[in-house]
Amino acid sequence: MEVYLIRHGIAAERETYPDDHSRPLVPKGREKTTQIAKRLASLGVQFEIILTSPLVRAQETAAILLQTGLSDRLEEFSALAPSGDISLWLDWCQEHQPQKIALVGHQPDLGNWSEMLIWGEIKEKIRLKKAGIIGIEIPDPNHSIIGNGQLFLLTSPKWLL
Repeated sequence: MEVYLIRHGIAAERETYPDDHSRPLVPKGREKTTQIAKRLASLGVQFEIILTSPLVRAQETAAILLQTGLSDRLEEFSALAPSGDISLWLDWCQEHQPQKIALVGHQPDLGNWSEMLIWGEIKEKIRLKKAGIIGIEIPDPNHSIIGNGQLFLLTSPKWLL
């Protein structure tokens, strides 16, 4: 299984919105995210499904990935909200068994989830820039997913543009 953890694009400042949940992407965030999605498409990347955090900025990022043709399936997944529980996603994986999936969410959670998948523990060493991507291959998802991932991609947006 290939897992792509994608952080939302550049969003409005916290102070400009009454709650963190409703902050949208700013025009520059939409533009960069669209460019990155097009670059992924040009590389032949395709997802069976995109799961996204329920927060507006992540949903808008996921919608751009969908509109660019990287997948034809998009679902909101509450565990991708800030401080979400990776065990809920692991249960989802056991049920759905995807081969190639995108998870759109937030930092530090995506960095922490990637560390759990690779090392089996959170070390707070992986930081993902806005619109950045982490790619992890899980050799045998029917075996233990935690601690068995192999990192194949860790990139900030500037390296894809």
